[in-house]
Amino acid sequence: MSHQKVRDVMSGAVVRIQGATPFKEIAHLLLEYDITAVPVVDADDRPVGVVSEADLLHKMWGRQEGDAGGPGVVPRPEKAWATDAAGLMTSPALCAAEDWSVVDAARVMAQHGIKRLLVVDSAGRLKGVVSRSDLLRVFVREDRAIRTEIVEDVLVRALGEAPSAVEVNVTHGHVSLIGQLSSRATAEELEEMCRDVDGVVDVEFRTVPGAGADGDPARAG
Repeated sequence: MSHQKVRDVMSGAVVRIQGATPFKEIAHLLLEYDITAVPVVDADDRPVGVVSEADLLHKMWGRQEGDAGGPGVVPRPEKAWATDAAGLMTSPALCAAEDWSVVDAARVMAQHGIKRLLVVDSAGRLKGVVSRSDLLRVFVREDRAIRTEIVEDVLVRALGEAPSAVEVNVTHGHVSLIGQLSSRATAEELEEMCRDVDGVVDVEFRTVPGAGADGDPARAG
């Protein structure tokens, strides 16, 4: 049982620029591709920073130390005078490795309050970008796929239970478990492992009295 990897959900088509890219060319790229930021890479295609719309807007209001950009906005006079990506960019760039899980990427985004991460390979070269919306794809996973993973990977492989030990139903990501586990596992373990399955929204486990250790749950009716 494992979470989807960043490489499985990222976008591989990434507009990129280099440090010498001039201000107006950056502005054109953001408008042309309808993006809010663009990565800056070195000669080996390794990210060294990011230029965002906010970085460009310093040109309008940030030339004086005393200028105020609004609540929570710190004036950056040096960016107001910058004419290329090297002077405009925010550095270093926050990156995710291709083999990170979607959970790892979501955690870093939440910690830093950002909407996307650049994705790099093992050599640090830019391979793609992953956004919050990309990560949300795990929650549109089909219920049937979620159920299959819970039965085959959680119950059988991880916990060593018979596939019939617990009745597993999944509706819109909500998992209902009905049955009785053997002494080899606990309900808490089962619930925790099910919550770690991609696409699961909630888990409810209901023990059925009288179910045997051989995994044949009694049916309510």
